[in-house]
Amino acid sequence: MKSKEIREAFLSFFAGKGHVRVPSAPVVPQDDPTLYFTNAGMNQFKDVFLGLGRRDYTRAVDTQKVVRVSGKHNDLDEVGYSPWHHTFFEMLGNWSFGDYFKKEAIEWGWELITEHFGLEKERLWATVFVGDDAVEADAEAEAFWYQCTDLLPGRVVRLPAKENFWEMGEAGPCGPCSEIHYYLGRDLAAQDRRMLIDDTGDLVEIWNLVFIQYNRNETGVLQPLPEKHVDTGMGFERLCSILQGTESNYETDVFQPLIGRIAERTGKEYGGEHRVPMQVIADHVRALSFAIADGAMPANAGRGYVLRRILRRAARYARQLDQHDPFIFQLVGTLGETMGHIFPEVAARQDLIARVIHSEEESFGKTLDRGLDIFARLAAKGQITGSDAFQLYDTYGFPLDLTELIAREQGVSLVEREQFDHALESQRQRARQATRAQFSATEGIGDPLAGTHSRFVGYDELEIDARVVQADGGEDSRVWLVLDRTPFYAEAGGQVGDRGRIEGSGFAVEVEDVQKARGGIVHKGRLVAGGVGALTGAVVARVDRRARLDAERNHTATHLLHESLRRTLGDHVGQMGSLVAPDRLRFDFSHFAAVEPEPLCEIEERVNEQIRADLAVSTFQEDLEKAKAMGAQVLFGEKYEDQVRVVRIGDFSLELCGGTHVRSTGAIGAFDLLSESGIAAGVRRSEALTGAGAERAARQRRQVLAALGARLHAAPEELADKIEELLGRNRQLERTLDELRRRVAALEATNNLPEARAVQGIKVVAQRTQVEDVPSLRAMADGLRESLGSGVGVLGAAIGGKVSFIAVVSDDLIEGRGLKAGDIVRGVAQLAGGSGGGKAHLAQAGGRDPGKLDEALAQVASIVEQQLK
Repeated sequence: MKSKEIREAFLSFFAGKGHVRVPSAPVVPQDDPTLYFTNAGMNQFKDVFLGLGRRDYTRAVDTQKVVRVSGKHNDLDEVGYSPWHHTFFEMLGNWSFGDYFKKEAIEWGWELITEHFGLEKERLWATVFVGDDAVEADAEAEAFWYQCTDLLPGRVVRLPAKENFWEMGEAGPCGPCSEIHYYLGRDLAAQDRRMLIDDTGDLVEIWNLVFIQYNRNETGVLQPLPEKHVDTGMGFERLCSILQGTESNYETDVFQPLIGRIAERTGKEYGGEHRVPMQVIADHVRALSFAIADGAMPANAGRGYVLRRILRRAARYARQLDQHDPFIFQLVGTLGETMGHIFPEVAARQDLIARVIHSEEESFGKTLDRGLDIFARLAAKGQITGSDAFQLYDTYGFPLDLTELIAREQGVSLVEREQFDHALESQRQRARQATRAQFSATEGIGDPLAGTHSRFVGYDELEIDARVVQADGGEDSRVWLVLDRTPFYAEAGGQVGDRGRIEGSGFAVEVEDVQKARGGIVHKGRLVAGGVGALTGAVVARVDRRARLDAERNHTATHLLHESLRRTLGDHVGQMGSLVAPDRLRFDFSHFAAVEPEPLCEIEERVNEQIRADLAVSTFQEDLEKAKAMGAQVLFGEKYEDQVRVVRIGDFSLELCGGTHVRSTGAIGAFDLLSESGIAAGVRRSEALTGAGAERAARQRRQVLAALGARLHAAPEELADKIEELLGRNRQLERTLDELRRRVAALEATNNLPEARAVQGIKVVAQRTQVEDVPSLRAMADGLRESLGSGVGVLGAAIGGKVSFIAVVSDDLIEGRGLKAGDIVRGVAQLAGGSGGGKAHLAQAGGRDPGKLDEALAQVASIVEQQLK
């Protein structure tokens, strides 16, 4: 059977048993920040098993996209070597939510694999839970295997909890499971129950039937569930391998189109030394493509770093197929062709996926080859230390598991692993300290205040009467106040806290910042009238209207910018951070490459179009799930209440947001996108101005253009050509100057040529010189080579606190005596703590210790003599 037929047969079989076909959940969980990737079919039904949710159906069937590459489900080291393990695979599953239980699950499972898939009954075994002190053996499931199927006698084996008792976590729903195993060997008579007990690998698991019938409370005690559930999972690729009679999953029609494409692009045959690299790449491009299609992006932390590890592992294996340029991205189209019919997102987004992978390959490719060279040098001593591994990680981007992989392949041991962990933790601590130095704590004022207070009314009112609930002061007239209600917006969601004034009987406070603390809203400011003892009673709380309106303009503009970025660059764009202040806005977003000028203009123009359209801005409360179903943008990893505030901007934008906004987009006035830049791998930053700020920026640019035009005697539209003309003339003058310097340096090299030493009949010159930069040193070396005729010359100079060397060798000595400037200069530089190389006739090197310059030059003749041996 072809893989398409196998998948459809499974889904159709259970649909015929009253199961609802449900779509696969995204492989990137949208509502569980603790889970990097969907690692089981049950993830999307977790709320049902926990008793927190229900579905409109009690039976379900699907094929679920699964990634297992982190946490306890981590098969990364096995991928490519094992015939069965993958980072990405499909999990075929059927579920019962308080409907049928063990009897039907076993009966239907047997019917499907024997009658529809035609598996030989003589090769099939089943396992059940053996029992322990808390739960008795699953004799019920064992009995059903013999009563409801014609499984051969003695083919049910009882195994311990590690294999046959499923738990969601330390507490929660759990229950025994029953696994179906298939014998791979040729000699049917050799089958034995010890193969399962000893886990010999002769019998492979093909299907796991989980019977969720208990709940483990926080003390570890098991209690029966009021409703019992069934959760089954069968690896699609492994099933295809068995039904198609292949020795591994990679030989099935699931993987062969990808492997064939790899062979075509590399010119290598599948098999032998190329087998593992091709299998790794075929597996990894699937995991990468499906994760990116569902919204994940390579990054330096979290799930993004997991993707980066996978991609860099694949890139390293591509080197074993002699692929030194970006290559993996070329496989995405083939994946879309073979899997787009069941998972349309991987076909619909294949251009984006290919661009992301290409960008990552290109970036890592710049350091991979150099890192491999450094690894070889470090490994020459027979082992790689944890410090070595951290150097490869920190400087060349080698994930630790990549270093471990290369070490295993080359038979090199990785020792003192704790050095890596220590260096990594030290780096993280430095980063945390740097972050703490930038931000002051907002929760340090005290414990949460009891009672009702801090009711925010600032969406509709900017000046109100209120009462002080608590207040205190410190040095330099610094004070803080908590009110029973307030119009002041506390910093949240990127929007800074309001400024303004609080006045009471005998005192006035200039509010400079507002933060969420003490279980409410704390107003921090400076006492401008009265004393700390007067901070009590009735007050008038007044927000700075101009600052608030400016912040509202910028906040609404960030929503417009977010949607404009998504429409221009793609749905993968997500908010990674923001700053909304009265004078400016900053928006960080996920994207894999710099945004080119043309799409930047499109993004800015689209925002301004919405401003000119004067779209209505409205807010409303909604259930979180309903808001998501409406298409509202949410921040990944953000914790939301069941009821959320939604901000709608016409038909253009819909986001969950608690911030303050203008009533219509026309109030923004104008939007000026100042800059776009990278701040981290996979994260871009845009900065912009609105309203009066945008007007001022435009006016300043006009003034600059006018000043330049006056200096260059050109109209604004002529400035670009005029400047290019001046730059061209400047470049020509620089070339002329460089040529003059070269001639002067060559004359100096000739006139100041020291007495040459003869080494086996070869003229050898070594000289220390005074130059300002390396180009001047190179010019002198050219002059030295011309004046030598036949010979070897080495010049050295201390430049900028470091040492530079250049060696030259005449053509006759290269051809006749085998001398190479690169070998000579490398030997000299090593004496000054450096390295280098180059061509046979001219080579350059550097050193770290200027104090060793003369000593190194004194050894040139000896180094030449060694080269001649």
